[in-house]
Order: sequence, then structure tokens, then C-alpha cells
Amino acid sequence: MIIAWWAALLGLLLAIGLILFRVNPVYALIFGAIIGCLVGGMSLSQTTDTIVKGSSGVMGTIIRVIAAGVLAGVMMESGAANVIASNIVSRFSDRLAILALALSTMVLTGVGIFIPVAVLIVAPIALEVGQKMHYSKLSLLVALSGGGKAGNIISPNPNTIAAAKGFNVNLSQVMIADFIPAIVGLFVTVILATMLKNKGESVPATEKVESKSEKNLPSLRTAVVTPLVAVVLLLITPIGDILGVKALATFNLDAMYILPIAGLIGTLAMGQRKQFLQYMQKGLARMTDVVMILIGAGAIAGLVSTSNLPQKVVQIVQTSGISGTFLAPIAGILMAAATASTSTGVILASNSFSKSIMSFGISGTGAAAMVHTGATVIDQLPHGNYFHVTAKAVDMHFKERMTVVFWEMLVGLSMTIVATLMYGNLF
Repeated sequence: MIIAWWAALLGLLLAIGLILFRVNPVYALIFGAIIGCLVGGMSLSQTTDTIVKGSSGVMGTIIRVIAAGVLAGVMMESGAANVIASNIVSRFSDRLAILALALSTMVLTGVGIFIPVAVLIVAPIALEVGQKMHYSKLSLLVALSGGGKAGNIISPNPNTIAAAKGFNVNLSQVMIADFIPAIVGLFVTVILATMLKNKGESVPATEKVESKSEKNLPSLRTAVVTPLVAVVLLLITPIGDILGVKALATFNLDAMYILPIAGLIGTLAMGQRKQFLQYMQKGLARMTDVVMILIGAGAIAGLVSTSNLPQKVVQIVQTSGISGTFLAPIAGILMAAATASTSTGVILASNSFSKSIMSFGISGTGAAAMVHTGATVIDQLPHGNYFHVTAKAVDMHFKERMTVVFWEMLVGLSMTIVATLMYGNLF
């Protein structure tokens, strides 16, 4: 049964409204899907089938996200992430402190750490730099958040996994496709943060900055083993394709295997094999909220996909005279803004609009890159956790944190523009 576009839109808007009123996003998305189906004329049993089918459609993503929990748990619980971040900052001169901070969060998110966790890890270092250099908190958070956004689009994180699964391409293809936009995002972040270093509230000289104890932390040489193994294994197949080496090109090991293997090898390299089960458990716990959100997103995506809303959107794009290419980044921007989540935004945009986007002749990799970068533009709004976690990380009040949103948006927009120019068939 195909339901009317307005019923699907009503369900989607209801879910967004509930999220804005601080209803748990999982329940908000499922409730919106139920109401949309019922208003659209479905029976209770048809509504159940639609939601179950939509949620089951994200199971491939969920399995890979759970696998990513092993890598994330090892990196965070072992202290490897802290070691990498502190070494990056310490190796740069004071004059390049902002670049060092942005690069630190970019690297941490790039190797699979959640962006809010990456900001929390680097924030104490950033506050120390702010005290020493008299930089504003605004500048510091722009550096951390912008660098995190740049790393987030080239990482084996849930959002990248969702983008790859949504357009049926390999995770490594999306990571490679987003590399140049990520570098541009880092460059824009450094420029903006440097411009803002004397604007806004500075870190008080009397403020006590807590940093992680160096006791029992791994060495830098062993800390980089986990991300290095993950990156190498993920890139074997695309490198084989580029070089024309058949043996490498056919080495198609899925992220579901690669990420836990990298976590295990890294744990052994750090001499912490006895803690591996503990790291796995804590990594899985960190993924629980993400998995639940993905289920809710799958439910609302099931509603949209059984309606004619995607076709209606395509008609609007065609009659407006603008290039159909822009549907990909626009879908990413709007869905991520609605849910204040990169991962959820990518899931909704790719699962609901993938066929419509690709009907304009865009490749799966290009579509994934544009949706993915688009989802980083305004995903940091107050109805999501990232806004509040990052504000607390640098002790910033609500009003000042809202001023950061604009500068974060410019970083995400720069990456989206570059991705659209590269993959949008505009010329």
C-alpha cells in the first residue's frame, strides 16, 4: 500500500516536534511513524509491518555499528585516544596551537571515536592552551568541533557506515570520497578559529583544568596500532582497484570483521589483552544509544519509503528548475537538522531518498558523500546531545554555545560545497 505524501510528512514533522520537546528521539521517531501510517489509511497490522520492515532495513548498519564498538572501546578505555591527542598538540608550536587542536579531534574522530567523546578528550588540553595563549572559549570550541566534523566524515563511525549502507557502497569508498572535503573542512576550521581567538569569553587564569593522568597509559607507538590496522585493512580493496592488483581488489573484508580485529590487535600491541573483554563491554555500552536511534530512524524511514513523498520531492526539484544533484546535500542537511544527529540524519536521508537521488544519474559513492557532508552542516542544534556535551566540555553557557553553531555550520557547509562540486555532475 502506498500512502499519501502528506501523511508521511505529517508523521515526520510530528517526530521532529516531539524531539524538539525533549521526548526521547527513539520513541518520537517510532510514534511519528505510527501516526503517519494510520493517518495515511493503513490498518494496525499494516502499520506494524511497515515499521518492522523499516527497522529491519537498518540491521546491516546496526551490526557494523556494534562491531565498531570494539574499536571505540579499545581506543577510549585504554587511553590510546588521549595519548594520540596529547602527542599531536605537544608536537606543534604555540603559534600553531589551533591547528593542533583541530587536527587532534579530526584524527580521533577519523579513527573511530565518536565526535562528542573526541571533544571531551581534547577539551582539557584545549583549555590549557586557552589559558596559556589567552584564546577565547569560542575559538577553542570552533577548533575542536570543526576538526571533529572533518574527521567524522572520513571515519568508520556510525554515520559513515550508514551512508555507505544507504547507497550500497563500501565503507572505504565513502571514507576516500570524503577525504578532500574533510581537508577543506580542517582548513576552514583553522581559519575561523584563528579569526575568533580574541572574541568572546576567555579561559579564566584561575580556572582549574583537569587532565587525564599519564599513569598506565600506552606509548604512542602502541596507541596508534589499532587505528593503523583498521585503516590499512579498510583501504586494501580500493587500493587494489586503483593499482589494478587483482589479489588486493578481491580482498573484500567487511567493516564488521575489520573493526573488531583492529581492536584486538591494538589491545595485544598495548599489552592489555586481559582488559580486552572489558573494553568490548564498555564499547558496546557506548553504542547502545546509537543502535536505538538507528531503530527509530529505520521506523520513520519505513513510513517515508512506503509513501509517495520521495517522488513528490523529486517533482518539486524538477519543476523548480534547480539541478537534481542538490537533493542529496539538501536531504542530508534537513534530516540532520531535524534530528540534531549526523547518524540519524544520514539514515533518514539515505533510506528515504536514495532511489530519488540516484535517479538523477549520481553514483552511489557520490550520493553518499553529498548526503554525508550535508548532514554535518546543522546537526549541532540544542535538541541533540552534542550541543550540550560540548558546551559542558569547555564550561560554556547556553547563549554563548549558540553563537558557536553558526561557525560550525560554515565548516559543514564548506565540506558540503566541495563534495557537491566534486560528485554532483554539475558541469
